[in-house]
Amino acid sequence: METYQRGCIGLSEAVLSDRLLKLIAAGILKTVPYQEPGSRSRNGYRPTRKGWDLWPVLMALSQWGEAYALDSEGPVLDVRHTDCDASVRVVVECSEGHSTLTPGQVTARLGPGARLRS
Repeated sequence: METYQRGCIGLSEAVLSDRLLKLIAAGILKTVPYQEPGSRSRNGYRPTRKGWDLWPVLMALSQWGEAYALDSEGPVLDVRHTDCDASVRVVVECSEGHSTLTPGQVTARLGPGARLRS
């Protein structure tokens, strides 16, 4: 998201600027200076570690959208593994390496941060 071309994503510059500022304030993006050849210095946006940790969530939402809300023209992004060119998919796995778990194969319990309300 280093450059913004008017109209390419359907947002006004004011809305885009507001959303970028919120992502920066939340620690998801950071600004980095850059300069395109022949132009003045500008700021670009790069994910922070916190931002990169959102990548699996965004990929999962994309995968869901392709399954249930796909436009007839196909996906907007075609994300592929660079080494083998296979499409990328998100799976749920346990810390012991058992992958592609279904909801019926997991148990949710209250964690240490849960608080009981009286």
